[in-house]
Amino acid sequence: MSTQTLPQLERREPLWTRLPVLSHVRNSVGLQRGMLVTGLVLTGIFLLMALLAPLVAPYGFSQISDAGGNFPTQDPPGSKHIWGTTVGGFDVFSRVVWGAQTAVLVIVVAVALSIFAGVALGLASGYFGGWLDRVLVVIADAVYAFPSLLVAIVMSIVISHGQSSLWGGILAAAISITVVFIPQYFRVVRAEAIRLKAEPFVESAKVLGASSWRIMARHIFRNATRSIPLIFTLNASEAILTLAGLGFLGFGIEPTSAAEWGFDLNKAISDVTAGIWWTGVFPGLAIVLTVLGLTLVGESMNDLADSRLRTRGRGRKQRATTAGASRNEAPAPAPYEAPAQHEAPAQHEGGQA
Repeated sequence: MSTQTLPQLERREPLWTRLPVLSHVRNSVGLQRGMLVTGLVLTGIFLLMALLAPLVAPYGFSQISDAGGNFPTQDPPGSKHIWGTTVGGFDVFSRVVWGAQTAVLVIVVAVALSIFAGVALGLASGYFGGWLDRVLVVIADAVYAFPSLLVAIVMSIVISHGQSSLWGGILAAAISITVVFIPQYFRVVRAEAIRLKAEPFVESAKVLGASSWRIMARHIFRNATRSIPLIFTLNASEAILTLAGLGFLGFGIEPTSAAEWGFDLNKAISDVTAGIWWTGVFPGLAIVLTVLGLTLVGESMNDLADSRLRTRGRGRKQRATTAGASRNEAPAPAPYEAPAQHEAPAQHEGGQA
């Protein structure tokens, strides 16, 4: 009797394994996984340094003295100041740690404003079309054609007027960066909205009498914003570079209001010729490592979102596993079956058997 195997029920994976970052780690293999894990480690260190800045930093970002007196200027790394001091008497290690907190605040505000404005304009432009779409596309292309840092400088001058407090400087830098990022979200969401409004489920919603705003909010928005997390990670690294560029050119946050890596690099230019390396190396390394971590995370997630790149490494891994199993397990020989013999009755002359 032939036995039939019953179909096995597919077991649903736990929720924590389906979270965005963890699911990308599980789906990655080889070099791709190494890049993603490296980016996550660097990004995690950056976020922890920003969250725990009051506990990690031994001094305040604008502190130049303690109970023992004023800090020495341009003091090399030592036991009291592990990364040395600047020409203004600031502790370099404390400035770098507090600068991470400033960068996180600017990234959160800038990207949140960019996503809100870019997604809203992209949905309206792609769904309604017509003159509204043409006007918004022309404006987005005009903003996108200018150099991003130049636009950020102009907006920073218009907003802050050269005087930056803590939140004033953060908002000025964030809004200037927002202007640069809005066209990116606008283009992606607009293209998805144009594609989705011709899908059958949108036509069905129109037939059922759903309003345009309901269709945009319930059907198009959910499907058009799936790639937003990928753009967020890439824009976060670009926001740090833009913020550092503003601070380096003197249009960022004042040093007495908040710590900022670009401003510290600007003040370290004159130290390089005198052989004072610690005032510029450590803020520069903070920028490079943070941008590298965010870029690795964003690029890895972008590759894993592409089914062709995601399954290429996994296919090689599965083929190697299958080949190894076939070498270790020899196929069992088929059972011997005697050939069936059919004997026809003998025919005699006269047609009788």
